[in-house]
Amino acid sequence: MLRTHTCGELRISDVNKTVTLSGWVQVVRDKGGIIYVDLRDRYGITQLILNENSTDANAISTARTLSREFVIQATGEVVERIAKNDKIETGDIEIKVTSLEVLNPAKLPPFLIQDETDGGDDIRMKYRYLDLRRSAVRQNLQLRHKMAQQTRIYMDAQDFIEVETPVLIKSTPEGARDFVVPSRMNPGEFYALPQSPQTFKQLLMVGGFDRYYQIVKCFRDEDLRADRQPEFTQIDCEMSFVEQEDILNMFEGLIRHLFKTVKNIDMPEVPRMTYADAMRLYGNDKPDTRFGMEFVELTDLAKGKDFPVFDSAELVVAINAKGCAEYTRKQIDELTEWMKRPQIGAKGLIYVRYNADGTLKSSVDKFYSEEDLKAWAERCGAEKGDLILIVSGEANKARKQMSELRLEMGTRLGLRNPQEFKALWVLDFPLLEYGEEEDRWFAMHHPFTSPKPEDIPLLETNLGAVRANAYDMVINGTEVGGGSVRIFQRPLQQKMFEVLGFTDEEAKKQFGFLMDAFEFGAPPHAGIAFGFDRLCSIFGGADSIRDFIAFPKNNSGRDMMIDSPSTIDAKQMDELKIKTTV
Repeated sequence: MLRTHTCGELRISDVNKTVTLSGWVQVVRDKGGIIYVDLRDRYGITQLILNENSTDANAISTARTLSREFVIQATGEVVERIAKNDKIETGDIEIKVTSLEVLNPAKLPPFLIQDETDGGDDIRMKYRYLDLRRSAVRQNLQLRHKMAQQTRIYMDAQDFIEVETPVLIKSTPEGARDFVVPSRMNPGEFYALPQSPQTFKQLLMVGGFDRYYQIVKCFRDEDLRADRQPEFTQIDCEMSFVEQEDILNMFEGLIRHLFKTVKNIDMPEVPRMTYADAMRLYGNDKPDTRFGMEFVELTDLAKGKDFPVFDSAELVVAINAKGCAEYTRKQIDELTEWMKRPQIGAKGLIYVRYNADGTLKSSVDKFYSEEDLKAWAERCGAEKGDLILIVSGEANKARKQMSELRLEMGTRLGLRNPQEFKALWVLDFPLLEYGEEEDRWFAMHHPFTSPKPEDIPLLETNLGAVRANAYDMVINGTEVGGGSVRIFQRPLQQKMFEVLGFTDEEAKKQFGFLMDAFEFGAPPHAGIAFGFDRLCSIFGGADSIRDFIAFPKNNSGRDMMIDSPSTIDAKQMDELKIKTTV
């Protein structure tokens, strides 16, 4: 090997050893008679020292040719440093070099290979292989490795078997857009890349593999954001002969195992909340429960006082921002303008200050007495020094707007600490949601989700009231996993397809293989899938999943490094029987 040790392992106990190190030059400091070189590899940094009075002249000459990111090999004696560096683990020692060889010179990189780099996102994505040398990125990928390793340890201990499912599958109309792959041997026909292994893991249950999991790549051709990539990784799981409670206990166990083994955090029992309560109290189905500021409805107290904005509203809803009564008018105006942005869409923001002297001052004093405001404050649990913020309008819109305001206030008040973790199960989602543009019902989760047994009769009478036997895990306001108890009997699955507007022919064409399988003794089964990239970013205290993926795409779905997607040549197009219409 070209090294006896790594650049991160030598300590004071290694003094007097002769060692050989290989790695990349982090920095060179030529002090005239003495040259210092910081040598870096995946494991850390070790300082090399060359002295004109004692080091071989060839080594000194070579050292003076070095620049950042040269790949070198150095042999020498481990000595104790005079000026020690407590910022690196090897800071007590340095290598007194006897020989030095350049294994490969390097061009000057386009950005600093340091934790605090001067490279922007685009340039770092174009030269991702250089970005990977930075310790911050390396630590993220090491965390990802440990997360995968500990997932497999937990799942294996619970008797799960890891099974690989196909990557070239059949395109289906439900869900996000598929990435499609033309078939050369079957002209005019296409494979799709899987959005998830959903039908295959259900077929594995039919096949008797009662505990399956897979850390699997999935693909969705959808608009991107910080927590989405066109290709992403799931921890995909399925179990037979179980009910919802069994799934919640099993995979709460997985999350707690990961927090303990990866972060050394003892997670408490994960609380549960219904979808209806999540929407009522937080305005969304993935509430951030690291802080309170729950919604308080004031509709009955606010109406009937000749204030048209409230009198015409379906919902008047408030949050109590603790300790914010000292907000200036300028701060409140700025917050109001923030709410009026197109992405929020509020028409305005009403406030009530609960002053330190016990008086209440609002932006609607013309319409409401101090007694009215006291009733609002009492319902909101407000105390002296608090600020009540209120929005109104159509119920769903008002809740969504207030949800954004609550999260913004949580951020401004420092209540969303990325190193604090709060998990939550959200249960009892609606089975279906109505698409106004398409004028039909869609599965809120997917078409294989079972209704709550007691709600099955509502499939004939009130589709909007049917609850799904489904569950999501939320951590710090991010959905990290979701699943459901599955339909496993053909008649109910046929009914579900009927509700979703499939003809018998369409259902048979798309999913006939699954319904046929249900007639050969399909067991009751349920499952869940966790977004592995999202889990890693949460554990790493980051908002974006990109730095936890070795080679991510940008927000346009492009790989800047290899310039993909790209065109293919005419010969390939002809082989695939694809014609362009440019």
